[in-house]
Amino acid sequence: MAAATSGSPSALFDLKSAALTAMALVLKSTDLMALADALEARFGATPAMFDHDPVVIDLQAVRESTDPIDFDALAALLRRHRLQPVGVLGGSEDQMAQALAAGLGDTPALTIAPPAPRAEAEAAVPAVAAVPEPVALPPVWPVVPSGALVIDKPLRSGQQVYAKGRDLVVLAVVNFGAEVIADGNIHVYAPLRGRAIAGAKGDTSARIFCICMEPQLVSIAGTYRTTETALPPEVLGRPAQVRLVDGERLVVEALKL
Repeated sequence: MAAATSGSPSALFDLKSAALTAMALVLKSTDLMALADALEARFGATPAMFDHDPVVIDLQAVRESTDPIDFDALAALLRRHRLQPVGVLGGSEDQMAQALAAGLGDTPALTIAPPAPRAEAEAAVPAVAAVPEPVALPPVWPVVPSGALVIDKPLRSGQQVYAKGRDLVVLAVVNFGAEVIADGNIHVYAPLRGRAIAGAKGDTSARIFCICMEPQLVSIAGTYRTTETALPPEVLGRPAQVRLVDGERLVVEALKL
């Protein structure tokens, strides 16, 4: 029999404020079959992309839709891709109620009120101060630590390396059929002939650097380019970088070494 615990309830547990850093999945359609196909097309080949990372479902784009959302099925779909849904935001009253019934509550942690300037905060305010309206934060991408994952052996076809939450540095050839993935930047100081996926969790500022650009595929934050679109001669087989322009257009350009 368990021993009785004396004292106040605070001896057994505490409730404290906590800040949650999570990705936001912006739902643009209520068609879960189409969403399943899109998730499989983007992440199906990279099963190690996520490690049960928390994700908030942003409903603002489908707020006006009258189609019901099966939140139980949506949560199960995300878990199959090793994403852990923790809440929703931005939905209509009915959508938020349906989400709550599925165990997904409102997530106000992604909205804040901007702080007042120091001079105003320190001044005496005899009347009731106006409270600024909460403003929506942009998605918070994982902070990439300074320490990079370094690989010094050739990668053969079928091998995959993922630098979770940091940059990836490869000192040997990435052969055709191999795959290198990083949440931050990718540096390949050898021929890149396989697949390179930088900014894997949405960091549009990530880049791919290579001294011999011959990739099977390059991708930054979900925007990709394959060998179906031939690289121009000034970058093919030469030192080059891959970056996003305006957050949506992939550019491959020569490096001036």
